Amino acid sequence: MKEKKTVSTTFMVIAVIYVTCLLLSNLIAGKMWGVTANITLPAAVILFPITYIFGDIFTEVYGFKDARIIIWLGFACSFFAVVVYMITIALPHPDFWTNQEAYAMVLGTTPRVALASFVGYLFGEFSNAMVLSKLKVKTGGKKLWLRTILSTLVGEGFDSVIFVTISFLGTMDNRTVLQMILFQYLFKVAYEVICTPLTYAIVDWLKKKEGVDTFDYDVKYRVIRG
Repeated sequence: MKEKKTVSTTFMVIAVIYVTCLLLSNLIAGKMWGVTANITLPAAVILFPITYIFGDIFTEVYGFKDARIIIWLGFACSFFAVVVYMITIALPHPDFWTNQEAYAMVLGTTPRVALASFVGYLFGEFSNAMVLSKLKVKTGGKKLWLRTILSTLVGEGFDSVIFVTISFLGTMDNRTVLQMILFQYLFKVAYEVICTPLTYAIVDWLKKKEGVDTFDYDVKYRVIRG
């Protein structure tokens, strides 16, 4: 009989925080933040980079295979949330309900933007986890700061380019699209750099508490289990 794998309470708590940040990021993405007169970013940039920080923590402590589970869990929960939003928006409403347009504006999304979000998320999170995992083996577990930043450069790069391109290419001039990609990318990477001391603190605490420090030797980097 195959031995049943146990999951610690700490692992579950972190997974819940990760999924919560992801779902909230999707909710607040419709709000635009006027950073300056010339720079506009979706409000999700204040929260979404945290999912990459937690992705780094999962991969560093538990390894790629466990991180893969969390990434797919986040995708499944996000997809389910979008389906529920669409169903509730489509439900017929009584005449006295005057907030239908506002409700649909906040929770609704176009198929194009939803596709962009899902594809960007999967490419970004998986590339982030793979790079961090490979670099950990190559560096012998040293220079966590360098590994988290390099993996973020790759992961956030994929996410920013894919999301903005699929969502907005053809709806505005190419220069504006490129500016949106660049500004989002730089903001997210800077976010990761600033939070590096916090990442170190959480990783060190988790390794001691869980008694785990996984090195992905001979791991096949497949996004589907195998």
